[in-house]
Amino acid sequence: MTNVERFNAAFSFEKTDRLPKIEWAAWWGATIENWFQQGLTREYSWDRLQEYFGLDYMRRIWMPLQNKECPKPKTHGAPLIFEEEEYEEFRDKYLFPKAGDAGYDAKIAALKALKEEHDKGDAIVWFSYDGFFWFPRVLLGIEPHLYSFYDYPELYHKICDDTCNYILSNLDTIFDILQPEFFVISEDMSYNNGPMISEALFDEFLLPYYNRLIPELHKRGCKVIIDTDGDVSLMIPWLIRAGIDGVLPLERQAGVDINKLREKYPNFLFLGGFDKMTMTKGEEAMRSEFERLLPAMKSGGFIPSVDHQTPPGVSLENYRIYVKLLDEYAKKAME
Repeated sequence: MTNVERFNAAFSFEKTDRLPKIEWAAWWGATIENWFQQGLTREYSWDRLQEYFGLDYMRRIWMPLQNKECPKPKTHGAPLIFEEEEYEEFRDKYLFPKAGDAGYDAKIAALKALKEEHDKGDAIVWFSYDGFFWFPRVLLGIEPHLYSFYDYPELYHKICDDTCNYILSNLDTIFDILQPEFFVISEDMSYNNGPMISEALFDEFLLPYYNRLIPELHKRGCKVIIDTDGDVSLMIPWLIRAGIDGVLPLERQAGVDINKLREKYPNFLFLGGFDKMTMTKGEEAMRSEFERLLPAMKSGGFIPSVDHQTPPGVSLENYRIYVKLLDEYAKKAME
């Protein structure tokens, strides 16, 4: 099977020769720098290191919602918009880039450059946009965003409506280039104690835009995955109601138990789930983690991957052990 065939089969609950061996988010920059100091070759670009390590090649294209001229927040999580009246002028100057913007053009060029490799089955390709929880937070700032559902509901809906219209307007351009394996709505709307938003607010402020966007992606044969860190368990029924197909990254440190989730949601897709905190502890700890994941791996519709980016504390030697074990258990899951 090609990488693309294998991935699509695994995410369709079909039997494969083995499970995909992927890093959905690869590594922190500091992780790679540490590995260079430990002898890692500098011959490969960051994405091509996947093949060097023996992983299936996978590439994410994160499409921009801001142009290159958009200002940066003064500090992490600070607002870009301070008053409701600023939004439309800010939008018209800085948001929703089109052809001719350097950032937008670079992403389209990256998709085109992947087409031949993807169509041969060698490159698994997915794309993503900031979603209807994430992007208002970028504009309004972390703390004001959480008040904005109550303080600025009309503004919140305006931002989401504009964002949804923009994403929809880009789909033909993307799908005319190639057929991505899946689409991710980046949200990060859960943390270690569960959702950051109530079900009622989800239904009022996010669901209307999922209901517009997701059917258009499904029409194009594309699965839709939500990216939300922390413990997503309580939120999964909401996502299913929205027509979403699956979720990543299933962070173990937040208490996520993939086996329980698989039992409860037998038709939902899961990606991630491997506890990155075991990766500094050597082969025995990592093997034990794969044994924990094995029942879900055998069930179908679950592709294991580091539950977030491989952290800088993981040595090059231990990462090689992780990949060796991933190869072993990707095959064992199909026995």
